[in-house]
Amino acid sequence: MPVEVNVSYISIGKNNYTLTMARDITERKRMENALRESEVRYKTIFETTGTATGVIEEDTKISLVNEEYEKLTGYSREEVEGKKSWMEFVVKEDLERMIKYHNERRIEPMKAPNKYEFRLINRNGNIRDIFLTIAMIPGTKRSIGSLLDITEQRRSEKALKESEERYRLLVESSPDGIIVHNLHELIFVNPAAAKILGSENPEGLIGKPIRQIIHPDYWKIVNERLHMEKEGKPASLIEEKMLKLDGTPIDVEVVAIPYKFDGKLEVHSVVRDISERKRADVVLRESEERFKNIYVQSPIGIEVYDSQGKLIDANKACLDIFGVSDVEEVKGFKLFEDPNITDKIKETLRSGEIVRHEALFDFENVNKYNLYKTTRSGIIYLDLLITPIGEKENAVSGYLVQVQDITVRRRAEEQIREQAALLDKAQDAILVRNLEGSITYWNKSAERLYGWAAEEVISKNANELLYKDIEELSQPIKVQKIVIERGEWSGELHHVTKDGREITVESRWTLMHDNEGKPKSILVINTDITGRKKLEEQFLRAQRMESIGTLAGGIAHDINNVLAPIMLSLELLSEKFTDNESRKLIDILDRSARRGASLIKQVQSFARGVEGERMPLQTAHLISEIRQIANETFPRSIEIRTDIGKDLQTISGDATQLHQVLMNLCVNARDAMPDGGILSISAENIFIDENFADVNIEARVGRYIVIAVTDTGTGIPPKIMGRIFEPFFTTKEHGKGTGLGLSTALGIVKSHGGFINVYSETGKGTTFKVYLPAITATEIQKVEEPREHATGHGELILAVDDEKQVRDITISVLEKHGYSVLTACNGMEAIALYKQNREEIKLVLMDMMMPVMDGLAGIQELRKINPELKIIAASGLTEKDKLTKAAGMMNAFLTKPYTTGKLLRTIHEVLSAE
Repeated sequence: MPVEVNVSYISIGKNNYTLTMARDITERKRMENALRESEVRYKTIFETTGTATGVIEEDTKISLVNEEYEKLTGYSREEVEGKKSWMEFVVKEDLERMIKYHNERRIEPMKAPNKYEFRLINRNGNIRDIFLTIAMIPGTKRSIGSLLDITEQRRSEKALKESEERYRLLVESSPDGIIVHNLHELIFVNPAAAKILGSENPEGLIGKPIRQIIHPDYWKIVNERLHMEKEGKPASLIEEKMLKLDGTPIDVEVVAIPYKFDGKLEVHSVVRDISERKRADVVLRESEERFKNIYVQSPIGIEVYDSQGKLIDANKACLDIFGVSDVEEVKGFKLFEDPNITDKIKETLRSGEIVRHEALFDFENVNKYNLYKTTRSGIIYLDLLITPIGEKENAVSGYLVQVQDITVRRRAEEQIREQAALLDKAQDAILVRNLEGSITYWNKSAERLYGWAAEEVISKNANELLYKDIEELSQPIKVQKIVIERGEWSGELHHVTKDGREITVESRWTLMHDNEGKPKSILVINTDITGRKKLEEQFLRAQRMESIGTLAGGIAHDINNVLAPIMLSLELLSEKFTDNESRKLIDILDRSARRGASLIKQVQSFARGVEGERMPLQTAHLISEIRQIANETFPRSIEIRTDIGKDLQTISGDATQLHQVLMNLCVNARDAMPDGGILSISAENIFIDENFADVNIEARVGRYIVIAVTDTGTGIPPKIMGRIFEPFFTTKEHGKGTGLGLSTALGIVKSHGGFINVYSETGKGTTFKVYLPAITATEIQKVEEPREHATGHGELILAVDDEKQVRDITISVLEKHGYSVLTACNGMEAIALYKQNREEIKLVLMDMMMPVMDGLAGIQELRKINPELKIIAASGLTEKDKLTKAAGMMNAFLTKPYTTGKLLRTIHEVLSAE
């Protein structure tokens, strides 16, 4: 008997004792043995369940796992037990649900599910589908779960489901109808079959008898096929008629295959609706018949060749072209042996490309070589369109040739070309425009005049091409209306050319009609009269300038006559009034009168082209005057700058003309800067050497003054640089420039022995450099007028002038200086006085412009009377013709207004001369 002994030592009084206690533990030992057997039994069951099993603590830790669990997760039990939470093995998407179940199971075990699926992540990161069975361990907060790996099962199910779905889609989306029947009634119909049978609901056809969808005419055939199918034999493809649900017959193709399903015979039939094909066959047959009729009756010749190029057929039109009565006579004719079919054409045809070309066919060769019998002779022109039949290279199955006799057309074209050649030789631009304005013909002269080649303008709108802006488009529209109403029109039109030039044409429009007499097009003949119009404009401008010049000259003459007595009187007054105040006033009058005389010279220069008086000039003075005028008259947006070199040399020239040159250049610079800029005027001394003179043919070796006028304006385009000095050439708007400024400036500079160079850059500005020869110190010495006037010794002078004031002051001046004076108011009176006083009169002072008899006629008459008579002519208006005629008959000439000194000195010189 097993016992449990407990021994202890005790003391009682002075004695020591040993206390021994024994307990019977037989029952306990029996229970311990039973427990060990139970643990071994449950552990064996736990380890050998065949599924992964684990015990889970309340805190989610896994306290116990079996060997299958190790295999499933890839972790050993040492790595899991008491160390890992079950949550570490669950995919993120399933975790929330699993936690919820875990908590519910411990609070309300009956509420939480004990079987469900989740996805587990193993050590390798692979996801496995798991079926979990879990329950609480009684009397604890622990649970035990069994994990069954159903991954492969799910994959098989998914594959099966996908396979079923795929085949379902194939059947339902098949364009062919699929019908399954059991020899009596329909058991499956796909959507395509339902559509063929006129139903939108395939399920609605299930259970329908087969005979209901078969046309009565085909029941016998179908019954025979059903017997074949019953015997398990497939029914081959046939065409038959079926019936829609509404009884409408339809043409179909059907093939049937019998098979057994669950031990029962079923027939799988594939049905195709061929109604459209049947209709297309009918249409094709009709089309073939129609094209056969076209082929036979076509007015165009048609030949058919085989792949080797041998003729196999030709229609009647083709036989007529070649003068053949029966196609059999020419069958076998070889296309590629025709001399008109070149090697290049053969290569193109054999590659499958279409060829079109014109050929010359001579029937003399047909007869000469006895090729076939023909009723035709001579030469004809053929238009051949050869089309290979077939698409792929080296797979041409034949050739179709369309043949047209174009002999008449070719001869007409030759005639048209001859006529067109004649039109092209015409000097006038000739064009034809239809009633919509499109150009249909354009001759060579039109190409030369306007710059566009014919191929550039054909089919273009003439109005849009030849007119500059919308405002001018109204003119041709009006002209066309007149032409349609009256049949013709002529007049002047303004056109624009391809390069933008504006030209004037004398235009004649004629309405053309078609064969029915309806207006068809308009023939337009244009003659370029731009040059003539410019000459007319120049002539009119010249006439206007001449009229203005005549008027200005007349005014100048009258003013000179006014100034003459004033200038002659001033010297007399200066001798009479000698006080400072009087002399100051007289000096003011003298300067003003001389300034007036200078202005009159400018007017005369403008009016008659009088050669200006050359004198030494300081360039700095000229530039200062120009700067002052520019500052006063030019826009404030233009800055005027001057740069005058030190010790500038002197030039010899006419101040008025050079003033005009610089003013013209500055005005052009101003106009080139509409938005403002900088106008610079500079002057410097330069020496032109041989190298410079070689490059600039107008230059001579020597010293020059160069005046540069520079602007920061738009610049001069290179294409017009060569024309800027042409008379009347201008880029300014009509009415804003004469085109004479630069040509006049160049003429003046050349007359002074100089030249002009230009440099310009588009968008940056322009510089004009005026080169003028400098003069030496000896050339600029000026003879001082003697202060003392030469006096007379009582000589009698005959003064002839139509102006009383001039006569009176002349008397005063001459008598004061020792001369005697007679006066006359015209040439006739002068002749009478001279005849009366011939011996006493020593000199005649004759005005050239007078009424009754002018100075020239008077001088001529006086010379007849006395060829030795001394005569001084005077005038306020320089008339070149009269001066030229009188040059040999006068001893000197005075230009009004003249000073006392000039008058006395001239008289003294003439009287003193031998």
